[in-house]
Amino acid sequence: MADQNLRPPTISVSPQQYKTLAQKYTPKPTVAKNVLRAFFVGGIICALGQVIVNFFLFLGLARLEASNAATATMIFLGALLTGLGVYDEIGKFAGAGSIVPVTGFANSIVSPAMEFKREGYVQGVGARLFTVAGPVLVYGIATSIVIGVIFYFVR
Repeated sequence: MADQNLRPPTISVSPQQYKTLAQKYTPKPTVAKNVLRAFFVGGIICALGQVIVNFFLFLGLARLEASNAATATMIFLGALLTGLGVYDEIGKFAGAGSIVPVTGFANSIVSPAMEFKREGYVQGVGARLFTVAGPVLVYGIATSIVIGVIFYFVR
């Protein structure tokens, strides 16, 4: 008899009442806000990339060289901001707006390596960085070689 008093009371809810309660407590979708944030932050990142391209053009580099140097600079900035913990905050705010540009690539490479910071910068972060970046670099370089060979013979 004492066990029956310890059980919570049973509440009977109809399917319609449950649906109403679920709609009341379900968070409202924030799709429009997320899209706007992604658009503006992604646009700011791309505008910064264009400023860097223009800077390298101003220094006298050809268009292709300036674009390559700007891409490398943006990857460096993405990796640096990830290491400082800033890029994760940008990602929380902007979502896909921070992932799609090339800086998101740098973040995806550096971020897993940062989890091993407690093991030291050389044996922890450095070693993990190369294990994450290794497959990406191998497949990227292999693909570029294959495409280069195909381009050579087609031309």
